[in-house]
Amino acid sequence: MRIAICDDEKPQRLLLKKYLENWALQNKVILETQQFVSGENFLFAWEDDRDYDLLVFDIEMGRLSGIELAAAIREKDDEIPILFVTGYDKYMLQGFEVAALHYLLKPVNPEKLFEVLDRLKIRRKQEGKLFFQTEKGPVSLPASRIWYIEARAHQCVLYTEDEEYTLRASISEMAGQLGGRREFVRCHRSYIVNLHHVSAIVKPGLFLDDRRRLPVSRSAEKEVKRLFIELFRG
Repeated sequence: MRIAICDDEKPQRLLLKKYLENWALQNKVILETQQFVSGENFLFAWEDDRDYDLLVFDIEMGRLSGIELAAAIREKDDEIPILFVTGYDKYMLQGFEVAALHYLLKPVNPEKLFEVLDRLKIRRKQEGKLFFQTEKGPVSLPASRIWYIEARAHQCVLYTEDEEYTLRASISEMAGQLGGRREFVRCHRSYIVNLHHVSAIVKPGLFLDDRRRLPVSRSAEKEVKRLFIELFRG
């Protein structure tokens, strides 16, 4: 999960970062945070990098307020979640006018923040967006884009239809991360496959939609076939 924190007070930025890291540790979520000292600073960076899962904005900041910043974001992105953190409740109505995910008063209660993050995590799972730490940095991908994952030494390679990413994780760690999603199955000790991209299962393996072939171990064969049939039937 990738989160931007925009607040002109450094102690507040660091406190929010600490709370976010605590939540990520408890929930076994890979987290990256980026900090910004002003709305102008964030907007400049956002033009080149919009790959965030959550924006956390203070409201009263210098020349550009958090509300004005959110309004500028909404002109180009009406879906990205925005969380306001402020010392004043008078801005609450304005916050909801820019479709804020939530509104927290300072001093921030970490339990309230964790509740917001829990809801966001559930929503992201329902939307099918997954977050991975690659050798080149964090990447978020819709589950539908992932074809399969292959173990290589102590790392993994994730394959889409036309791209590949080297992941900083073992195949077992990836199996754990994807374990709650019914379309992903570990068909072999070295492979995890997205069943939505499987066209046929034939001994001793399976074919993907583009005719790539993956092995299926004897121990996994029955389970792979069962899950494939269940998914096909809906």
